Amino acid sequence: MICGTVGLGYVGLPLAIEKAKAGFKTIGFDVQAEKVAMVNRGENYIGDVVQEDLAQLVGDNMLEATTDFSRISECDFVAICVPTPLDVHQQPDTSYMEASAKEIAPYLKEGVMVVLESTTYPGTTEELIKPILEEGSGLVCGEGFYLGFSPERVDPGNLIYKTKNTPKVVGAIGEEALECIAAVYEAVLEGGVTRVSSPAVAEMEKILENTYRNVNIGLVNEMAMLCDRMGIDIWEVIDAAKTKPYGFTAFYPGPGLGGHCIPLDPYYLSWKAREYGFHTSMIEASMMVNDRMPEYCVDRTARVLNEHEKSLKGANVLVLGVAYKQDIDDYRESPALRVIECLEARGANVTYFDPWVPQYCYKGKTRTSLSELSAEAIASADIVLVTCAHSNVDYVLVQQHAKAVLDTKNAMKTVEPRCNIEVL
Repeated sequence: MICGTVGLGYVGLPLAIEKAKAGFKTIGFDVQAEKVAMVNRGENYIGDVVQEDLAQLVGDNMLEATTDFSRISECDFVAICVPTPLDVHQQPDTSYMEASAKEIAPYLKEGVMVVLESTTYPGTTEELIKPILEEGSGLVCGEGFYLGFSPERVDPGNLIYKTKNTPKVVGAIGEEALECIAAVYEAVLEGGVTRVSSPAVAEMEKILENTYRNVNIGLVNEMAMLCDRMGIDIWEVIDAAKTKPYGFTAFYPGPGLGGHCIPLDPYYLSWKAREYGFHTSMIEASMMVNDRMPEYCVDRTARVLNEHEKSLKGANVLVLGVAYKQDIDDYRESPALRVIECLEARGANVTYFDPWVPQYCYKGKTRTSLSELSAEAIASADIVLVTCAHSNVDYVLVQQHAKAVLDTKNAMKTVEPRCNIEVL
């Protein structure tokens, strides 16, 4: 059996590697020629991929990449792993999924299994992807080809759960399709496969996973703002609450939400819900709380500066960390980018240091990190703003030389003395 993976990003490349490691000849498809060339040279560009695994699989001719979508005709199993962002109106942008379906449809062969892995709203597989594949291929779903949905569960930087050992959920159109698609995943992955009754159930469960986190992070962010008003340490509150052995899961405040799923997925759900005349009031409220956290962090920064008799306008602000979570190089939807944007809009002079993200581009503007976090760079800042809790940052050095620190991630919780450190 030959497996195809459309999209060679954070989801697609690790999945393609696991298929090849399981003994299936695998072809990766991508419209970006640079990514394709790197894969074919055995060069890794994804943090969770082991360089040696990629190089060996390419060398053994078990994995290759191409921009030629006509080679879909060689594949018995095709996984679509492309981005599902939001448009400028915060509505689902399905263009990548649609384009991928249109690209592969003319080359689908009889009996091929097609699986959408991109996180999306319930109904996408059956209402959007199925008609495109049927029209473009001339085949009938359930007869000429099988179609299903299996949501990606990639957590960049997770040291325990990777693509290989994370449980899979699969929903498909028809019982035969479900069993065939699930069998492929069971042959490739070790985490087990949960079968559900339809693609819509699988699509909704993925949205639930991330909306659950969004709502709870919104709750704790709102609690953090209230605790600030009341003079209570939210981090101490959480540490006390999580001693309860049941009924409580600890979530932590921060400058907002980032990454490829959690900040986006609730928008997909609320958009789809409106089609049914339903307003997701609790979900939308949490989204509003999380969306305003970058501005809240800037307001807190201004307040700390004011206590040091310094205005935010004209202040030198050193931001530590622009990745969306600690110890990874991924800055997609990172709230730190909005924090920096807001700081500059209010007249601050901003520099940043991130050992994982030496450079980034946001809204057409490219920024470069300080090459090192020196005592001089810290001392020259009027305030240091910690927006990502990277473990390879010398926070003791920060404490020793900073005039003031606002730590939005409690990254410096063990650093003493704390006379110049304020937490969110």
